[in-house]
Amino acid sequence: MAKMMAPSSMLERKSNAHRTAKQKKSRTAGRLIAEVFAVAVTILLFGIPLYFVFVNAAKDTQESSLLNMSWPSTFQLMENIQLVFAAENGMILRAFFNSAMITIVSIVLLILFGAMAGYVLHRKRTKSTPFINFLILVGLIIPPAVVPTIWVLESIGLFKTMPGIILVEVALHLPFTVMLYRAFMATIPKQLDEAAVIDGCGKLRLFFSIILPLLKPVSATVIVLTAVGVYNDFVNPLYFFPGAENATLQLTLYNFMSLYSTQWNLLFTNILLISLPPLVLFIFFNKRIVAGMTAGSIK
Repeated sequence: MAKMMAPSSMLERKSNAHRTAKQKKSRTAGRLIAEVFAVAVTILLFGIPLYFVFVNAAKDTQESSLLNMSWPSTFQLMENIQLVFAAENGMILRAFFNSAMITIVSIVLLILFGAMAGYVLHRKRTKSTPFINFLILVGLIIPPAVVPTIWVLESIGLFKTMPGIILVEVALHLPFTVMLYRAFMATIPKQLDEAAVIDGCGKLRLFFSIILPLLKPVSATVIVLTAVGVYNDFVNPLYFFPGAENATLQLTLYNFMSLYSTQWNLLFTNILLISLPPLVLFIFFNKRIVAGMTAGSIK
């Protein structure tokens, strides 16, 4: 009887193994189809607009006014770049310097203050911690008021100045930065702080020598997200940092737009130029973005 049942059990095992192999192949095929679909959607959402900007930036004024996706009959991208740099006595160079200074200083201050605030809010919970968390959420929800902000900046002598616009950018991005650092602090054990204190490490040395280097993943996330937000900011420099000498890169788009005519080829060339720094920044830091935003979410 046992001899008769043995072949049937072997057949069952073979059929189960065959069924498992089919399931694995189907899952692999489904994963491959999903990946191909995701790549196709990404190309449609990002590749086509980039191609549209590039081909129109390489056309002449008359051909670019058609606003189509056809390849230019005469490729003159370099000529258009030279015209963009020469417009308004080289305003784009001054604007690049202004945007770079505002972005770099804002990022440094956000990393410093955001990391310190996130560290304190996570490590030292007091009765005022819920109220501070509420204020952080309020800072994320409530939009800034233009006229009162201008009045405050004028009263302290920072209106139309670079320190003033930097403080505005820091204030607007600080709540989100604090939330990121506070969530990431959950991945750093508190025993590390206690061991450092036992070894005689002071509070400032503990933070800058031990804690801050461990915050590199979330700092990379803050750098990319904040740099793109500050660099691409159009409204705040327009309101709080006016003046031709204070122009930022986003405001240089006005150089080629008027009430009756628009130089579309130069406008798209300008867009192409000011889009390069965020693209390069994303290429260098893209591996750390997801790690910094998801760390601490399952703690």
